Amino acid sequence: MANKKGTGLSMVFGDATPEIEEEYNRWYNEEHAPDRVGVKGILSVARYQALRGSPKYITMMEMETADVVEQPHFQELQQNPTEWTKKMTTRGNGVTFNRIIGEQIYPTQVTQDFVQSDMAPVLQIGRMDVPPEVEDEWNQWYSGMFVPDFEKVPGCVRGRRFRIVRGEPRYAVVYEFEHENVSQRPEWAAARDSRPQSVAMRGHITHAPGSPGVYRKIAQFYSPR
Repeated sequence: MANKKGTGLSMVFGDATPEIEEEYNRWYNEEHAPDRVGVKGILSVARYQALRGSPKYITMMEMETADVVEQPHFQELQQNPTEWTKKMTTRGNGVTFNRIIGEQIYPTQVTQDFVQSDMAPVLQIGRMDVPPEVEDEWNQWYSGMFVPDFEKVPGCVRGRRFRIVRGEPRYAVVYEFEHENVSQRPEWAAARDSRPQSVAMRGHITHAPGSPGVYRKIAQFYSPR
């Protein structure tokens, strides 16, 4: 069975004005996402729409590693856009994008169950910065306590953390949910405050605008290999 996930992740956050939104979605589903999923090292692509938070759309591109975007085939697509892509990405046309590339830092070990798992129906995504002077302690807490506590909440399939290697902010966390109300459950709130150090550590976080957001899957594409 082909792998569907890796340790590299591209996240493209986008908004479109009402006048161009229908074409924006057609372009993504009919051309842009299928082109990307044909690149060696790109395992799957899924598009999500915001239920809470912003921007309205996010495209998640699962890669074997974060440096897949340096491969010649991917670079060729980037440097030689189609006419439709040129139209949709022209500044001032009503579409805005923000792309970040992350390398997975939690979990540090990947299993067959993980790499062959489907892309979740719902995601909660946090994008954040933290002061350098507390970064080491904060990362130990986040990966060692914070995410594992949330993974115990019913309906939370797994949590993943990424260090951003292209774009900003510097970190992202992606929780895979079975349904859209997981982080509205009392168990989620209890997990958030279950440890004394969590209040102090959370206080160091600066979230990106619209973060955290909860997103529902609206389209999915797999590598043909």
